[in-house]
Amino acid sequence: MTIDELNIPGVVVLTPKRFADDRGWFMETYSHPALQALGIELDFVQDNHSLSLHTGTLRGLHFQTPPHAQAKLVRCVRGRILDVAVDVRANSPTYGQYASAELSAADARQIFIPVGFAHGFVTLEPDTEVVYKVSDIYAPQCDGGIRWNDPTIAFPWNIEHGPFLSPKDEKLPLLADFVSPFRM
Repeated sequence: MTIDELNIPGVVVLTPKRFADDRGWFMETYSHPALQALGIELDFVQDNHSLSLHTGTLRGLHFQTPPHAQAKLVRCVRGRILDVAVDVRANSPTYGQYASAELSAADARQIFIPVGFAHGFVTLEPDTEVVYKVSDIYAPQCDGGIRWNDPTIAFPWNIEHGPFLSPKDEKLPLLADFVSPFRM
């Protein structure tokens, strides 16, 4: 597995090694010891899987607050996405800044997003499936988020069709209205 550092420390892209032959390929998508060797020390407790039917489906920017804050390991298993992580740790020097990566089923890249980041993605192809591991259980009372088009964050989504949003995501607060419970 290779690791590529993004512009915010802790947010990294992991690329599993594929072993190919005339039947297809095999890859190890998750290895606790391999992540530990990279300095990622946590246990994942739940896997999530989403299907987005339309290009331009936007999910996010989501997080869970303590005591059920979640780190995520995200990969695209069909189609292609633009994935983004926004630092929402109150005392962070990169507060309000984003890191992003394009992920696809073809390249097998994964993004690791630590606790204290809002996470979202937009689909770049129809019928896109995303699978991600989380480090804590889903706890609706800890569910939170920041509006996808927050002018302070100013992430360049470059959406040609849509965005297709949930009613919940349309109503998320702006970063300026958010009091972060996250600390470094």
